[in-house]
Amino acid sequence: MTKLSIPDMNCGHCKASVEAALAPLAAHITVDLPARQVSIDGAPDIQAILSALGNIGFPAQVLAK
Repeated sequence: MTKLSIPDMNCGHCKASVEAALAPLAAHITVDLPARQVSIDGAPDIQAILSALGNIGFPAQVLAK
């Protein structure tokens, strides 16, 4: 499981945007809005994930792989 921190994600609209951006890149994601984190099952392409999030204005940091 990969865990990302997305500090700028702070509302339901942000969560929906993150989910929509990651849906084509990962089969199963869990967005924890209060913690501002995303967990991704499997072995996703981390660079593609980070790029997709950056493209929608949500820079992220990898917490765990």
